[in-house]
Amino acid sequence: MTDLNILHEDDGKKGAFFVRAGDMDQARMTYVWAGETKIIIDHTEVGEALKGRQAGKQLVQKAVDFAREQQIKILPLCPFAKRVIESNADYGDVL
Repeated sequence: MTDLNILHEDDGKKGAFFVRAGDMDQARMTYVWAGETKIIIDHTEVGEALKGRQAGKQLVQKAVDFAREQQIKILPLCPFAKRVIESNADYGDVL
């Protein structure tokens, strides 16, 4: 699995982890803040150019890393993020 250059934006109310090529997002996972101690992942999308490169899982990993750094929890409402997080015992601390 090749690590992708995943960027992060957050305006204090919502945010995203994404992979950008030129002026287009090739993969994007969005979240909203629920108070000061939790983010809700609501959508993950991976474009055709990154299919099969584990881009979605890498986005989830970045969200988990962010949650750990900020000492917050994640509520994964996005079905993809929910499946990835719940199937990885190492991510239990952020749920």
